[in-house]
Amino acid sequence: MVADFSAARSNMVESQVRINDVTDVRIHDAMRRIPREAFVPEGRAYLAYADLEVEYAPGRSLLKPRDIAKMMQALRPMAGERALAIAAPYAAAVLEAMGLEVVRQDGEDLSQAPGADFDLIVCEGAVTRVPQAWTDALALGGRLGVVERDGPVGKATIYVRAHDGVGARQIFDSTPPILSGFERQAGFAFRSRLKHLRNPLVKKA
Repeated sequence: MVADFSAARSNMVESQVRINDVTDVRIHDAMRRIPREAFVPEGRAYLAYADLEVEYAPGRSLLKPRDIAKMMQALRPMAGERALAIAAPYAAAVLEAMGLEVVRQDGEDLSQAPGADFDLIVCEGAVTRVPQAWTDALALGGRLGVVERDGPVGKATIYVRAHDGVGARQIFDSTPPILSGFERQAGFAFRSRLKHLRNPLVKKA
């Protein structure tokens, strides 16, 4: 017998999405329709609508419903746009339900984008640092949503490509696991500290 999760989907939208200032009804409608349980391993469907990240493959997890909804709203997806979903199977389905053309990337090497001129790129895992290949794959006016995490708490960040380059803004705290292959490289923190200490503009206390 197949479980009916329609009530769980509705409750997810009401208790995790709408109350967190996600006002885009297109996102509400898509999340009510998309069976989130279909994107998690068999036997873990009961976790699909909980307020937590759910691992769907080794080293890969779905963002919390609240987090993916807030990120989607900040990305402002529009029907007809071309999107890239990196390790983001649920987000891909939501975007398709909103009328976007979606390319899915969930293979071994996620650091390179399969193509270019994407209007929107979304990743459901965290990375310590966004690969330049991802921002290079954005079209003019294109937006990239991802969680950057190099400590206990990450920051959901939106990158936007403009005529004069790529800008970024942080939108909320988030703590998803770091994607396999995007962990902090050995010596990264030490080199960053050396750079800080050598900055002539930093005054000693």
